[in-house]
Amino acid sequence: MTIHAEVARIFDRYPAAPQKALYQLRALILEVAKKENVDCVESLKWGEASYACPQGSPVRIDWKEKHPKSISLYFNCNTSIVETIRALMGDRLDCVGNREIKLPLEQALPQDDLQLCLTMAMTYKKIKHLPLLGF
Repeated sequence: MTIHAEVARIFDRYPAAPQKALYQLRALILEVAKKENVDCVESLKWGEASYACPQGSPVRIDWKEKHPKSISLYFNCNTSIVETIRALMGDRLDCVGNREIKLPLEQALPQDDLQLCLTMAMTYKKIKHLPLLGF
């Protein structure tokens, strides 16, 4: 998928480390969408890269200057996604509140855990009634 022009502009103005991590996370999002066979629409929402799937709940990704050593993956706070992630992977992922996972820049992205998180988000409408979202 060709990157949305506004998303590319946002990413490209960030320092090298968060920029690289965001592009890697974007690639993982698109890979999971393809694997799950769901449509994924990339756009810019609230100044952040957003990925919406009709079968699921949107996710957003970004880097904030006030937290320069990490990037964030955001989920809809009105879902049980982060609560489920905390229950299943809270010892491995830094869940903040009910909508965010902080990913430290000095560590490689936890691919397997993030794939599971993204699968939950992209298929949320089908699994939201299941205990621990079916995982």
